[in-house]
Amino acid sequence: MIINQTIGNLSENPSAKNIDYLDLEWFETTKRIQRKKTRLGKDIAIKFLREGQRLREGDILFEDEEKIIAVNVLETEAIVMSPDSLLEMGTVCYEIGNKHIPLFIQEDKVLLPFEMPMFRWLEASGFKPEKQTVKLLNLLKSNVEPHGHGSLGSSIFNKILKMAAPKDE
Repeated sequence: MIINQTIGNLSENPSAKNIDYLDLEWFETTKRIQRKKTRLGKDIAIKFLREGQRLREGDILFEDEEKIIAVNVLETEAIVMSPDSLLEMGTVCYEIGNKHIPLFIQEDKVLLPFEMPMFRWLEASGFKPEKQTVKLLNLLKSNVEPHGHGSLGSSIFNKILKMAAPKDE
């Protein structure tokens, strides 16, 4: 079975039909071309033609009178942080993004795939990372584009710092 697009999401279209799940790791949700088997053994070929198409938790790939095939994102080990302020949120996101590591924002928490060097670096930098097993669902859309790390104008980090700074009265 070849899938070129999703046809809905279980969260928007609940159904009483039997659901066969296609289990995917978080990093497989952005792959445009892949071959997988559902839990019940159905062969699936995903071939997205457009750039930027992503699979999300609950996306419906196929539906007939009897069953639905939907996406299930598997849990994985992750670094989870609950920033105490907007400034801390901006700072940690900037630092992680500066290392070009995938970043997720879920329920006011910052999440990233677990890597021990990154976990130790975050601890050493004064953040409070925790190792948890979670579903990484809300990948921030980002494109790695050429950029400078010097003083090439106003950065997003500088804008966040200005927003979070106390206002003079």
